[in-house]
Amino acid sequence: MDDATARQLLVRVARGDEAAFERLYRAHSRRVYAYVLNLLKDPSRAEEVLVDAMHEVWRSAERFRGDAKFSTWLLGIARNKALLAYRSRRADEDHDDIDDLSETLAAEDDANGFAQLAQKQRREGVRQCMGKLTEEHRECLHLVFFEGYSIEDVAALQSVPENTVKTRLFHARQKMRNCLRLLLEREA
Repeated sequence: MDDATARQLLVRVARGDEAAFERLYRAHSRRVYAYVLNLLKDPSRAEEVLVDAMHEVWRSAERFRGDAKFSTWLLGIARNKALLAYRSRRADEDHDDIDDLSETLAAEDDANGFAQLAQKQRREGVRQCMGKLTEEHRECLHLVFFEGYSIEDVAALQSVPENTVKTRLFHARQKMRNCLRLLLEREA
């Protein structure tokens, strides 16, 4: 959904139009959920934050000033709700899903089993390295590379200058590169 359409729907939401709200929800909920899940690493808490964020959109639609894109404003709300959730209950460390691991190990009998296991280990390595980044670095990296946001949008979302976002991205990439290099050396 483009920004102009989202803004038009938001005006209708401010007047209590449930159908407009439903369209906004359908258009943006997956992206917000993915973003919050990346921050919290907990699907049920991410779902709660999504609901809280969308409820906030419903309650405060008339306060949207239009300084940023609707999606940036929405992710800002979601980010604040996620930070509140994180502070109220510290996130537990990610644990591998035993069922997924057992399926992968069982697949070793297949010709692709070892390739699947190697791919899973690489993904886990990236996840580990992302977990070692600061919250600011991880969020910048996720928004730019996984969500496709521009540096300008990330700066608006995080309420920092664009050069700060660029610096965070530089350091995040550098830390990821070093961390992944160490993991690869250990595997070799």
